Amino acid sequence: MAEDVLRASITESIPETEKIIPLTPMRRIVGERMTESKLSTPHFYISMDIDMSAMRRVRIEWRQRGDEVIPSVNDFILLACARALRDFPLVNSTHTEQGVKLHAEINIGMAVALDEGLVVPVIRNADGLKLAELATRSRELIDKAQKKKLFPLDYEGGTFTVSNLGMLGVDSFIAIINPPQCAILAVGRVAQRVVVEDGMFAIKSMMTATLSADHRIVDGAMAARFLHDVKKLLESPEI
Repeated sequence: MAEDVLRASITESIPETEKIIPLTPMRRIVGERMTESKLSTPHFYISMDIDMSAMRRVRIEWRQRGDEVIPSVNDFILLACARALRDFPLVNSTHTEQGVKLHAEINIGMAVALDEGLVVPVIRNADGLKLAELATRSRELIDKAQKKKLFPLDYEGGTFTVSNLGMLGVDSFIAIINPPQCAILAVGRVAQRVVVEDGMFAIKSMMTATLSADHRIVDGAMAARFLHDVKKLLESPEI
């Protein structure tokens, strides 16, 4: 799928004369929401490099066992965020005129790019799911999104979002918060890098994650601790 997207971008020709392509309703709404978010929300950003070697070993083990559902890299990330949010209710909240609204559920949105624009289907109560359950649910939602069969309930009520461009070869990027949420995690590809470990050079499967947060609710120290917890969960084979 990623190769098809890249190929389409490369082969698209420049028009002989200028023309206007009308915005799809979805793309217009996304543009309005992102503009509102960027203008009204004081964003700040922090990044961490995460060792994904253990995660890759777990995926290999699942595949060798012949499990029916093999979680994707994104499934691991979604679950790690959901479980980390248990200890950081402010990162799972919304800013209101009355104060900070703490959400009783952890509903993780996952950004899915379509030709018409961007949709963010939601995995509800994600922190209570096992990895295989979350993987099954994410596949169902991605399939519905691609077939344009999402219902309003499928993309309403999200409390935190993950945006992943790793499958398109992106190393790192910064995402705009999806309102009315107060944070979003942007993740790049998992790639081999040379790192220093115990004074020696080593080759590790690394990924860069960048958290965008609303500074009215979350401060830098809290954002760093949350992202560090996500990092610990992803670097542990017990996830």
